[in-house]
Amino acid sequence: MAYNLFIAYDLIHPGQNYDGVRDAIKGLGKWHQFQLSLFYVNTTYTPQQAYAIVNEAMDAGDKLAVIDAHAGIVSTWDKPPILEINSIWYAP
Repeated sequence: MAYNLFIAYDLIHPGQNYDGVRDAIKGLGKWHQFQLSLFYVNTTYTPQQAYAIVNEAMDAGDKLAVIDAHAGIVSTWDKPPILEINSIWYAP
C-alpha cells in the first residue's frame, strides 16, 4: 500500500543534522520539498515506520510530525508545482 505523507520537523540546537534528516526523508520514496522543513513523500512505509526512520537521524530535543494525507490542495504561492506534485501523488 502506498501512503501520501507530509513530514515536518524542527531541529533544535545543538546538533541540527539537516543533511541526515533530509536524506532519511528522501530515502522513503518519491518526494517533494515544499519548504526548508516540510516534505511530501509517497511511500510504502507506514506513517509509524517513516517516523521511526526519520527519527533515527534526529537528536532527542528535535521535533517531528508525520501526517498521513488522503487529499489536499496546495496553491499558496504564485506558481506552485502542482503538476510535479500530482505526478507523484497519483503515480501507481
